[in-house]
Amino acid sequence: MTRVLVSGGTGTVGRFIVEHLLAHGYKVTVGGRTPPAPDFFSRAVAHVPLHLDPDLDQIDAFENIYYFVHAAFAHVPGKYRGGEGDDPDGFRRANLNGSVRLFEAARDAGVRRCVFLSSRAVYGPQPPGTVLTEDLPARPDTLYGRVKLDTERSLQALCAHNFTTASLRVTGVYGEAGPGRDHKWRGLVADYLAGRPAAPRAGTEVHGDDVAAAVRLMLETDPMRINGEVFNVSDVLVDTRALLSIVQQATGCPQPLPAKADVDAFCPMATERLRMLGWQPGGMPRLQATLEALSRTQ
Repeated sequence: MTRVLVSGGTGTVGRFIVEHLLAHGYKVTVGGRTPPAPDFFSRAVAHVPLHLDPDLDQIDAFENIYYFVHAAFAHVPGKYRGGEGDDPDGFRRANLNGSVRLFEAARDAGVRRCVFLSSRAVYGPQPPGTVLTEDLPARPDTLYGRVKLDTERSLQALCAHNFTTASLRVTGVYGEAGPGRDHKWRGLVADYLAGRPAAPRAGTEVHGDDVAAAVRLMLETDPMRINGEVFNVSDVLVDTRALLSIVQQATGCPQPLPAKADVDAFCPMATERLRMLGWQPGGMPRLQATLEALSRTQ
């Protein structure tokens, strides 16, 4: 049974990755500051202390680890963009320098593959309607995006025939919330049901389990096809009106829907590179089924 270390495994996205890998026969170790609660995952997982601190030698955390999935990210609670708060230097040191130190420790410990969860924020502002392909010049306009891009490049510089690396540029992740947490649309749904207005907005979404499936592809695909590469992970482009129309149908709420957003002006992410490896996300049917279920338990 292959052992995988997932940093940030109790996070919003990390939880999906852990559960997906467990369901597909992997032996998962979660790396983080504190162990997960006994009932946090569907089955027991091992835990090792892991920190985003470039001053620490953490090579022992990678003992007997075959693959490393790096989903940890240090930020102000509830914020990614702007997550540096009033400490941009500390934010960069933890998330860039700390990540690189973990990559180096993994490589030196004999880990075979390393997957980094990056973000669509690396693209920065682009002309309206631009399709975001992986070879498009990145021009992040936030510290969050710059740190993600620099971390991607640092990992790519470490790739070798015995250390396969890949980065996944992930867009907005949705899905059932973990224990003790609310799903990402709870506030939006609550406002709609209460008759409070919602601003028109478009965005790209992907289910957390589909992100996890992309991670698993990075662990199982021929290394020659992924080594040193980046892949977009996105599924559907949808606006607030379309989301709330699903809620309206699921609940019978008579509240009016917001105006349509200008979806054509939004920049979608191309995913052909990942789909060519066999990735098949759930599309609009999965989003609709998920949001219907979440709406009924609101």
